[in-house]
Amino acid sequence: MKALSFPKSHRLLRPADYGKVFNDVQLKVPHRNFLILATPNNLGHARIGLIFSKKNLKLAVQRNRVKRQVRESFRHQTDLPGLDLVVLGRQGLVSLDNHSVRASMDDLWRRLRKKYAQSQPSRAASSESANRGTG
Repeated sequence: MKALSFPKSHRLLRPADYGKVFNDVQLKVPHRNFLILATPNNLGHARIGLIFSKKNLKLAVQRNRVKRQVRESFRHQTDLPGLDLVVLGRQGLVSLDNHSVRASMDDLWRRLRKKYAQSQPSRAASSESANRGTG
């Protein structure tokens, strides 16, 4: 069970952490009801921050329900790369049940891994070509 814990080290806690993601977005994974913004970190594990506005989810109980589902989905993703993630809620979330939220998030995590994997070879190739020019 310890492997599925959700310690403070896996959360974006300070406004500066959120600002780093917003100012240096490396990956975007859009969805009809969610948007994931991501930037690499040097921690070796993913950290998550959640933003769900009153505009999209009027009642606190609705916001808390969706945030709880997203956190639980994130907690089960043990193989995410070292990224700082911000999950933004979009309109239409209030109509989703818990199963739909979890299914959407599972799809988004899969797409995030795929986009991250695709972006890595290009970064490695660009750094190699930069190193060749200096030799």
